Amino acid sequence: MTTGTTDPVAAAFRRLRTAVETRTPCPPVRDLIGPDDETLAYAVQRRLTEAGVRDGRRPVGRKVGLTSPAVQRQLGVDRPDFGMLFDDMACAESAVISLDRLLQPRVEAEIAFVLADDVVDPGVTAVTVRRRIAYAVAALEIVDSRIAGWDISFADTVADNGSSGLFVLGADGVPLDAVEPAAVQMTMFVDGVAASTGSGDACLGDPLEALAWLARTALAHGDPLRAGDVVLSGALGPMVRVDQAMHVRADLTGLGSVEATFTTPVTKGGS
Repeated sequence: MTTGTTDPVAAAFRRLRTAVETRTPCPPVRDLIGPDDETLAYAVQRRLTEAGVRDGRRPVGRKVGLTSPAVQRQLGVDRPDFGMLFDDMACAESAVISLDRLLQPRVEAEIAFVLADDVVDPGVTAVTVRRRIAYAVAALEIVDSRIAGWDISFADTVADNGSSGLFVLGADGVPLDAVEPAAVQMTMFVDGVAASTGSGDACLGDPLEALAWLARTALAHGDPLRAGDVVLSGALGPMVRVDQAMHVRADLTGLGSVEATFTTPVTKGGS
């Protein structure tokens, strides 16, 4: 970690902010804030959030990341994190998404929750958080990284807003008395071929546990979950790289389907 008079949080913020502005992946920031320092990593994330709000972006919820053992193995990390969701990250169901909006995208299927009430109980659990949920909905999260080559430690992904990109919610919200999140089975198809499978219990044992963890953690950070927030609760199975035009559909038992089409940008002068 950088020492002396250099502000490591400011330096990491500038590196990541430049990557966002120039749309050019940057080196990891762990040389500035260390690979595992949660306090510094979330401080960088807060600066990026504040900069986004100044730019006119509106927070609409949170994402929980690194909840699935399969994804933890893919990225070499061992604990959950969270990031902010903004209004300009939301894509319509069946959206057509140009890959020039992203740098190094990967897609994963999740259960999203939309909250009916604020969650300000520091002792909230998977049992009690159910009462704060308006409905659950199938979701795709398109994760992305400003860190070149996805060469990330835990602190790198936290600082980089949880490696967030875009998200797509399915068309049908389902109340929790009609579906048990931990029992949901997921299959994600790429161009009609199964590419990832998983289940609700792969997400910290129960997506409601992930939501309760997020609620407690967000409150401890002084920014609790609020009514109307969208929460992406974490991947149900392995991520899939999105490096070419493709159609992605995820089927989640009890929640229906959600899909998106990725397209490559048309180059000037091309046919």
